[in-house]
Amino acid sequence: MLKERMKRRLIMPDNILIVDDEVEIADLITLYLENEDFTVFKYYNAADAWKYIRTGHVDLAILDVMLPDMDGFQLCKKIREKYQYPVIMLTAKGKEVDKITGLTLGADDYITKPFQPLEVVARVKAQLRRYKRYNLGTVLEENVIVHAGLIMNVKTHECFLNEKPISLTPTEFSILWILCRNRGNVVSSEELFHQIWGDEYFSKSNNTITVHIRHLREKMGDSFEKPQYIKTVWGCGYKIEE
Repeated sequence: MLKERMKRRLIMPDNILIVDDEVEIADLITLYLENEDFTVFKYYNAADAWKYIRTGHVDLAILDVMLPDMDGFQLCKKIREKYQYPVIMLTAKGKEVDKITGLTLGADDYITKPFQPLEVVARVKAQLRRYKRYNLGTVLEENVIVHAGLIMNVKTHECFLNEKPISLTPTEFSILWILCRNRGNVVSSEELFHQIWGDEYFSKSNNTITVHIRHLREKMGDSFEKPQYIKTVWGCGYKIEE
């Protein structure tokens, strides 16, 4: 069972953030996105959403303009000060000025309520395809990553470094895949645990990730003191530079 669970998690779903104080709308969008195998993080105000943004991982954000504590425009502006992932704005207003304001502050798309949920799903997929193709630069297709001499194919479970094959265990492959997919960002040990082992997270020791990272560095010919690939960010986690 554990092996099957790990296989399912090798291709990690995109994390979608939804911030909307209208519970029914937020729940509806969540339902449709989860049916498309996205992982959804849902919040009803900007303050709680911002807490997650600062500590979690987001691939795309959907923001309602009218929020109880901070409007979606302000939240979009804060996101753009630190992050480059796509942002889609939602609003009940049909005014052209709102659309221009959102796009000026860094939003990538704009959807006016009422809308068809399938339209939101289509817009999300389109934005993610565009982002991965033109911004990340390392994702050639959903199942292949190429970065700095490293090639990974999640379907065939093959890994090459500078054209030489590397034999990785499923867990090592998953860790390296997650780090490459989030290159430039720190991934905590807790997040690695959650994405790889899921419900079994609490039964394992933090030393488990440390051991796997050490094995990965050894197999990649990387050093702890001056790593070329996997860097330790003390007190935070691990990352691979862009």
